[in-house]
Amino acid sequence: MTVMVLALAAIALWALIRLGRQTERAGRGHWRITATLLAAVMLGGAALAAARGSWIPAAALGVGGLWLTLASRKRDLPARRPDLDDAEARSLLGLPAGATPDQINAAWRRLMARAHPDQGGTEGLAARLNAARDRLLKR
Repeated sequence: MTVMVLALAAIALWALIRLGRQTERAGRGHWRITATLLAAVMLGGAALAAARGSWIPAAALGVGGLWLTLASRKRDLPARRPDLDDAEARSLLGLPAGATPDQINAAWRRLMARAHPDQGGTEGLAARLNAARDRLLKR
């Protein structure tokens, strides 16, 4: 009985840790939370069934819980955008054609202060600002 309680506690801890790491866009995050909770229930049911000696339902629930865990961990990577040209990079940073490296860095810092994900911006916009700065500085 102690082993079963420890197994259920470990599954609950795993689910709580995983739910704490949910950082997805709105539609995908709900699927991952639901999948985590359902997988935790299935794995808990597998532990209970195994403790009672029902090996076939325990195996079915365990395999189902593991599959659901792995299926919900797959992430869709965003499509890589083609590189920016100089005009688009200048437009994104709001710079004139003959901007100096100091002006480029100042504009990048000003915009990044608002667009950084830690400041409420998005990762995509921050990546585009970085790409524009790198393009204009020829890195």
